[in-house]
Amino acid sequence: MICCTPVTSTHRALSKKTFNTLFFDEASQALEPMTWIPILKCQRVIFSGDHFQLPPVVKSIDAKKEGLDVTLLDTCMKLEGSSSLLTRQYRMHNAIMSFSNAYFYKNELEADVSVKDALLDATSESDFLSKPVELIDTAGCSFDELQNPETLSLSNKGEADLLYKHLNLLLEQYEYSKQEQKISIGIISPYKEQIELLKEKLAEQDFTNKPISEISVKTIDGFQGEERDVIYISLVRSNSNSEIGFLSDIRRMNVALTRAKKKLVVIMDTSTVGNHPFYKAFTEYCEKNEFYKSAWEFLY
Repeated sequence: MICCTPVTSTHRALSKKTFNTLFFDEASQALEPMTWIPILKCQRVIFSGDHFQLPPVVKSIDAKKEGLDVTLLDTCMKLEGSSSLLTRQYRMHNAIMSFSNAYFYKNELEADVSVKDALLDATSESDFLSKPVELIDTAGCSFDELQNPETLSLSNKGEADLLYKHLNLLLEQYEYSKQEQKISIGIISPYKEQIELLKEKLAEQDFTNKPISEISVKTIDGFQGEERDVIYISLVRSNSNSEIGFLSDIRRMNVALTRAKKKLVVIMDTSTVGNHPFYKAFTEYCEKNEFYKSAWEFLY
């Protein structure tokens, strides 16, 4: 058995080797031309991946229009009887899973008994610990997005401040609950400018002696394949034109929403983002399950 990247399979040490079976991992992110490199050496191929999560990176708009971002996995998924779904997940609370499960997977996924009811503290009266999902709506708060004229990326100071205020309150409640286990924290934003701002503000926080085992701030792509007990997502976009840019890439957002194990906190301006069908459906899911909160609750 040999493990390598697609390009490495052309190495001269492998030039004369052929294989019965190729297992191609993360196939949803592999450009089709790249997948054919090792396939030509094999009698059969087994693709592993999720075509509802991160697509391959194609920077050329013209190449995208011509279909370069359509993977061989995407093509195979259209063939009857060629795919099977692994239906049991071992990461997240059932309520964290449920929205993506309904929107993408036809409610075919199941949360394993070991995780389906896992909360920070199921006995707590505090929503910070006993509710697995929170949508914090910044509509009407004047948390306007700001574009960096050099990088053209976006940030939102109001969302960043609110995020750390909520996190500090959550940690206070967790300390009060006297849980023995420390928790891991992940902070996600789709925009690099917001990531830089969140990292700057993280450096200003005093988490000394707080019950944190790990805290990291990354883009959605940076969290691919990772998980944390608590995930915060700052969506940034807040403008009068309801422009959401690449937030419309819902496959990427599906990755972000499914990184949390016990607690998911999404901060967004529903008056801007909520006009998109995906985010409208997520907002309705949160309202139906009493996961919705207004940012005004945290501003005083």
